[in-house]
Amino acid sequence: MPAKPKLGQNFLVDTEAIQRIAASIGDLTGRTVVEIGPGRGAITAELAARAAHVVAIELDRDLAAGLRVQFMLDASAHVTVVPQDVLQFDFNATFAEAAERLLVVGNLPYGITSPILLKLAASHAALDRAVLMVQREVADRIVAQPGSRDYGLLSVTAQLYGPAQRLFTLPPRSFSPPPEVHSTVFRWRFAPRFAELNVEEASFLRLVRQCFHQKRKTLANNLRAAGIPPADVTAALAQAEIAPQARAEVAPIEALAALWRALEAKRATSPDEVDPSSE
Repeated sequence: MPAKPKLGQNFLVDTEAIQRIAASIGDLTGRTVVEIGPGRGAITAELAARAAHVVAIELDRDLAAGLRVQFMLDASAHVTVVPQDVLQFDFNATFAEAAERLLVVGNLPYGITSPILLKLAASHAALDRAVLMVQREVADRIVAQPGSRDYGLLSVTAQLYGPAQRLFTLPPRSFSPPPEVHSTVFRWRFAPRFAELNVEEASFLRLVRQCFHQKRKTLANNLRAAGIPPADVTAALAQAEIAPQARAEVAPIEALAALWRALEAKRATSPDEVDPSSE
């Protein structure tokens, strides 16, 4: 079945890469794996050979129908095909059925990578770990450390929900049709840090979005623009040991948490919201 460009379909055809992805998720004995965007089923088949159950979420109904036929012929595969947008998928319900935190594998469409990552983060209680393939530049941002040019809102948001590790990068020729970019596979273990950092999840994420709202502005200017009183901003930066003229891109997560605690003590955090997928 030919790819549909409007759905961002680039099918992985590199046999070695398919096997590496399936191996990277770890031991699948007795486990339930949710696969995002199985396409023609190349990775699905590898997962089905290792896992107790594979739930394959495919938006393209033509591909979903083909997958159903493909795996219906192998009763031992234990593959359930769900013709649905992953952004509407209920990970918690599948987790309840599995009685064990889920594993996730996916070749994410470039156009909606950020919304899918946020969906996974929001579903973290149901998830154990994920092995995901994204555009190389997106992976660079996800794993970036403070002080690097790639460190930003996506880096902090992803890493707040657990450590992310770059695994390997694939060239365009590994796909059919070849995309115009390289793709990177990374592993994400879900272990939220909010309790460790002593911050409240929703309020802290809101503050982080405000800090990175305009990357060329200083952190202080972004907070003042969000409506936080200048005196409170100055005092909180000093308490968090962040330089007055620092930009958010140099602040580790721990320093941002200290900033939140200092502002919360003054009840100075702002209710203004910023779209997290706009970075």
